[in-house]
Order: sequence, then C-alpha cells, then structure tokens
Amino acid sequence: MDLRQINPNLAVSPQILPEDVPALADAGFKVLVNNRPDDEVGPEVDHEAMAKAAADAGMSYHYLPFQPGQITPDLISDFGTAIASGGPVVAYCRSGNRSTVLWALNQAGRMPAPEIVETAAGAGYDISGVAPLIESLASRKG
Repeated sequence: MDLRQINPNLAVSPQILPEDVPALADAGFKVLVNNRPDDEVGPEVDHEAMAKAAADAGMSYHYLPFQPGQITPDLISDFGTAIASGGPVVAYCRSGNRSTVLWALNQAGRMPAPEIVETAAGAGYDISGVAPLIESLASRKG
C-alpha cells in the first residue's frame, strides 16, 4: 500500500486490495472510502468485495465512485460526510488523485486554495488544475 497522509484524519491511496483492509484497521483506520468506479476494476476489488472486507475488519465503508470529469456537488458533499464520520479515514481510487481532488473540493472555503493545493502537493498529488474550481466553490460559500 502507498498511503499518503493528507491531514491527521485522512490518508489517500492507490487501489487497495481486500487483504490490505485488516492491516488498515490494525493501524487505527476506522473508515474506508472507495472512490473507484466498479467499471474500472474486476469483481475481486469491486465495491461489494471491499464493503465485505471493511465490515470484516470492523471499519465503516463508503462507496462514492468518481468518474473522471464527472464531479457533482453531491459527490463532494458525500465525501465530506464520509471523512467526517469518525475517522481516521483511508480514501482510495486508481492512483489516489481523485480522492485527493474530492478532499480539496470539500475544503473549498474552509482553507485558502493555495494551502489546499500545497497540502495535496505535499502528499505527491498535483491538483493545481482544479485550483480555479476550488476558488469558485469557496466564493460561493463565502
């Protein structure tokens, strides 16, 4: 696993396997957020397999598939609810980038946009391309 800490309550990762989930629970993670759509993976790591692995490990699970280029206000809001649901949280997708983008968009208006982009960069994700959207969302909240 390639866990990258975004903040004390959230780590993001590329694809996680069901056999990785007990180690995450043992490390203290309480919530698993799957941002990878099932049409990108096989049945061995689809949302049902991952939900079972999370349940078996005593973790709560959220399936919030994020198709590239198809972000919605509900997806951003639901991600925010998931990461506030009693972490520590691990969110994952193919590379961890989509999970990071969802976090960033959820933070719009809570943190300055440059700080959001810098935090993501510190975890190894270049989300500078979504900085205008972060600014736009922040101005709507403000």
